[in-house]
Amino acid sequence: MFADTERLNSPTGAKIAYHYVPATGEARGILLISHGLAEHSRRYETFADAMAAQGFHVYAHDHRGHGETVAHDAPIGRFARKDGVARVIADVLAMRELAAGAHPGLPIILFGHSMGGLISLNTIVTHPDKFDAVTVWNSNFNAGLGGRAAQLILKTERMFKGSDVPSGPLPKLTFGTWGRSITNRRTDFDWLSRIPEHVDKYIADPLCGFDASVSLWLDIFELTFRAPQKAYLDRLRRDMPIHLVGGAKDPATDNAKAISWLANHLKSAGFSHITTEIYPDMRHETLNEIGADEAISRFADWCKEVTANT
Repeated sequence: MFADTERLNSPTGAKIAYHYVPATGEARGILLISHGLAEHSRRYETFADAMAAQGFHVYAHDHRGHGETVAHDAPIGRFARKDGVARVIADVLAMRELAAGAHPGLPIILFGHSMGGLISLNTIVTHPDKFDAVTVWNSNFNAGLGGRAAQLILKTERMFKGSDVPSGPLPKLTFGTWGRSITNRRTDFDWLSRIPEHVDKYIADPLCGFDASVSLWLDIFELTFRAPQKAYLDRLRRDMPIHLVGGAKDPATDNAKAISWLANHLKSAGFSHITTEIYPDMRHETLNEIGADEAISRFADWCKEVTANT
């Protein structure tokens, strides 16, 4: 279980809030968890416990502008006043250095859900020699023309309103649209999971569901379009193990089409160790869905294979 929140002073100036669960028995490796937009690391406690029981030291931290992490340039809903992408990646690297220093010699796997998946893939293409594997769950790197249009909308908002205020259109175009896509929905957040208790916990959580700033949305789209570019992917070794997970009923990833697109994109770029899992009835939060235990078990098996071959 997560103990009290611990703090790490990042080189970016952020005081990163994080949680640690030690491996049970002999350690196989280290797992770093990168959470999604408008949530926080404490929501990953059950997952962390399960992975620790499989022999992994697990670290989960709150990104800047989220949860309990504090930074002078990053109130809730914003990565930074400027250079948000570089700073959020630098914070992940700071967590990596903390974990590697505490457990020298162990392989390190970077896990990211949704926005966290965007951050994770961007982190490894920025620091390709720092990680042994990466896993991306429920992330959309295939925003296409709609994503470019969203960037234009956000830049227009920034021109007239500034970058530190909540975006008006983007929540409607994303969270709102995804919510309306669920037939017979009970709440506007049923797109997250088919389990009512998990949806209700998200809605009741004061650290979840907040409005992201214009600058944070712009940073998210920068992350979306940045990592899949050839110039960045070429920094990675082609045998880097990459594990992709999606739900076929997840509106945030176009019903997992974005996950399949990323798998095909990486394979076309020459990557040889791509594992893709698409769960037929799952929505956005695989870890909080019906069948989560199976998804975690299969992921643990993949992590064991990766660490055994490292």
